[in-house]
Amino acid sequence: MRVLISGGTGMIGASLSNSLLADGHQVLILTRQTSAPQLPPSVQWMHWDGRTTAGWGSVIEEVDAVVNLVGERLAKWPWTKRLKQRLWNSRVDGGRALTEAIQKSPKRPAVLIQASGINYYGSHGQEIITETDPSGDDFLAQLSRAWEDSTKAVEALGVRRAVIRSAIVLDGRKGILPIMALPARLFVGGPLGSGRQGLPWIHLEDEVAAIRFLLEKELARGPFNLTTPEPISSAVFLRQIAAALRRPFWLPVPAPVLRITLGEMSALVLAGAYVLPRRLVDLGFQFKYGKVNEALQEIFQGKRNPKPGDHGFLI
Repeated sequence: MRVLISGGTGMIGASLSNSLLADGHQVLILTRQTSAPQLPPSVQWMHWDGRTTAGWGSVIEEVDAVVNLVGERLAKWPWTKRLKQRLWNSRVDGGRALTEAIQKSPKRPAVLIQASGINYYGSHGQEIITETDPSGDDFLAQLSRAWEDSTKAVEALGVRRAVIRSAIVLDGRKGILPIMALPARLFVGGPLGSGRQGLPWIHLEDEVAAIRFLLEKELARGPFNLTTPEPISSAVFLRQIAAALRRPFWLPVPAPVLRITLGEMSALVLAGAYVLPRRLVDLGFQFKYGKVNEALQEIFQGKRNPKPGDHGFLI
């Protein structure tokens, strides 16, 4: 299989590329970097502006699948009006460019995986959320909805499309986990706000395995929550970080302090919901890291617990 990944130099895209290459697939990456990115020698890459099909659009007819992960990182501070517009444009313009390329191509890919996030649902505190729940109305929910809609038109062209609403993706070096672990490392770990809000998460290995599962599963269409099936609260999650690092957990940070310090970005740590991956599980996907303590021990202490079928698929 020949797979085109937009946003392929990020944490998820790079791990997905390595996984596909290890199994003999071909990978083509679209990147906004102007110099050669740090990629395996066997990966082909092309520069794009993130907005148009100029210089790369014709390559669509050569690929079997597209994975659209492009989007500027949310974990930037502060969220000024200008930054919020960049977050929006980087997602929506990129998706529209991919859609245009597919519309113009004489041969179209069989499947497109569209990235999104569990922020699609907005803040629900302690409610249980599944893929059938409606979108929220805050900025992150609107951003996720627009991101998803940017490639929706390919469905009318006969392209199977699956939307991945990802939770916090856990990796020890990249993403938001190192930031969340910093207070514990400094011996000042504690709950954020009430700590009762749900905090959905998924290990990077399971994120990649789920994307590959959806790429290959003919029945996979529509939205899928990429989060572990056992929901936990923010306080439990942060307490487990402290435990994995062998640090105390004692200093709460009041919600008003976070709102004053982070502004609208505080929604990333204060808003929450107990999100379930119902459609993913119903299709037969199995998680390697379903328990947060196992995931964090593997990340921080290198303790792995291999199990039959732990590549993420049912055999």
